[in-house]
Amino acid sequence: MTIEMLYSKLHRAAVTDANLNYVGSITIDRELMDAAKLRVGQKVDIVNVNNGERFSTYVIEGERGKRDICLNGAAARKAEIGDRIIIIAYASMTLDEADRFKPNVVLLNESNEIDGVKDYV
Repeated sequence: MTIEMLYSKLHRAAVTDANLNYVGSITIDRELMDAAKLRVGQKVDIVNVNNGERFSTYVIEGERGKRDICLNGAAARKAEIGDRIIIIAYASMTLDEADRFKPNVVLLNESNEIDGVKDYV
């Protein structure tokens, strides 16, 4: 048996752009992707702290060091520039794996700079 567990998250990222005319997804700075161990095309849930919206999409790579967090396509309607969001990834694990696994939680400041990385929820 496997269960879905928190794999990683970017906590309180600031939305820097919203591009309605893109096919879809969320663009994330490559450095932030690496810190959260996210992969291109990986499914993520987005939680908007400002308005309570919650939706799923997939990751595309943004330019390293620009601190961009851009919602694309229909997702662009779910947040305003400046909104704080939580980007959450999950993984399927056996019960034994889940007992040992420590999720990667990346804490961001208001400029999308890394404030800290925790290996717990």
